[in-house]
Amino acid sequence: MNAQTIVTPAGERLVVLSEADFRALSEAAEDNADRLAVGEFRRRLAAGEEELLPSAMVDRILGGENRIRVWREHRGLTARALAEAAGIAQPFLSQIETGKREGTVDTLRRIAEVLSATIDDLVG
Repeated sequence: MNAQTIVTPAGERLVVLSEADFRALSEAAEDNADRLAVGEFRRRLAAGEEELLPSAMVDRILGGENRIRVWREHRGLTARALAEAAGIAQPFLSQIETGKREGTVDTLRRIAEVLSATIDDLVG
């Protein structure tokens, strides 16, 4: 790598690189960030803070199905059981799952807690 140092009139030191060297450094930085992210995910997975999701579940979510319903069914809960555990009425949960109503942040937080998920997992 060939680098040239330039000092500005204000005394700031600048480094000039070829475009190829700059691209190589940028790619190395991105690769390192990816390695760190994978390492952090593996740590969180081993600690039980993350989980792997079945591809069928991911396909359903990507296909546009309601995330709360997908997570509920993944956890093996009925709508009635989830509603009771979250402290909401089952018809209200049904309306949330069908998109007729939106849950409040507090309601979504309680549903997420029961499903061992995050609000982001449920609302995307």
